[in-house]
Amino acid sequence: MEDRFQRLTEQLLAVNSEITLAQARTWVESLWEDFETTRAKGGWSYKGQDVTEEIVARWIKQYGPHLHKYASTKEKFSHLNKDEDQLKH
Repeated sequence: MEDRFQRLTEQLLAVNSEITLAQARTWVESLWEDFETTRAKGGWSYKGQDVTEEIVARWIKQYGPHLHKYASTKEKFSHLNKDEDQLKH
């Protein structure tokens, strides 16, 4: 699992130089969890980590360059772009 998160974090950092390593990792973990949770709540069968990794990689490709602009209105996601003390990669 760590390898998957590391790989996805590196993909995100490659498309968005505005976020820190810690922020990228948080985004990856949050996207992963959101996909699996939404799928489970929808009653879909679990397709495994390969499918989740593929979906998160797609989201990173599509939305990754813009994630630093995300401003959450929900408390659950308000932490995603907070990391002002860390240097960008």
